[in-house]
Amino acid sequence: MPSAKVNNTEINYRFEDYGHENTLVFSNSLGTNFSMWKKQHEEISKHFNILFYDTRGHGKSEVTEGDYSAELLGNDILQLTEFLGIHYFYFCGISMGGLIGQWLALNGEGRIKKLIISNTAAKIGTGEGWNSRIKSVSENGLSSILEATAERWFTESFNKNHKNEVDGILKNFDETPLLGYISNCAMVRDADFRNDLSKISIPTLIISGKYDEVTTVEDGDFLQTNIRNAEHVILETCHLSNFEKPTEFNSAVIQFLNQ
Repeated sequence: MPSAKVNNTEINYRFEDYGHENTLVFSNSLGTNFSMWKKQHEEISKHFNILFYDTRGHGKSEVTEGDYSAELLGNDILQLTEFLGIHYFYFCGISMGGLIGQWLALNGEGRIKKLIISNTAAKIGTGEGWNSRIKSVSENGLSSILEATAERWFTESFNKNHKNEVDGILKNFDETPLLGYISNCAMVRDADFRNDLSKISIPTLIISGKYDEVTTVEDGDFLQTNIRNAEHVILETCHLSNFEKPTEFNSAVIQFLNQ
């Protein structure tokens, strides 16, 4: 896979230009890489060019030292798209990627045409909770939270009936660089857009999982209420809606972006 040196880091990406008018950028969740979007590829590529990338500290992208911020990770995307000659684009981020999307909508200088934020919130969790997570994985490694991660990310039936797929996601989680994971935990801990959502004016699609206990339907309702031009879709999923219900997810994305 190609990589680009942008914003003082090396970002792993895959850009697929199908000759469409618009490009959709996908941003992964905490502890994954861009392969988490594989179920979007075939259907979305019929309508849009696609840019996949590994968030800094994840996958094959570089791990830089220190706590990350939404501003830092947002500028990674702004500079990567400029490097590739993509000035205006659609953006789809899930969980952590949804926080980055909110920062981009607020600070991207009009470069984001439409925003999709899935299984996310204006503020995810608490500082105490994230500091506890950082301490736990620092001492015990990511493998210590694999079982709990599967339970948070997927419904019981999906965990039971799609074991090979779940195992693949968990393998990528376990292989995430520990320092990169911790640095991104700090970003999620510190990001808080609750008082800024009214400043987002671009069309926004919010996708929530009915059974998601990490970023709840109520979190999605809060986003919709406070973003002036937003709609909210609820899927029968837990936290990784795009992976558990790809057909419904893809349909919602395409319908929103084509309207």
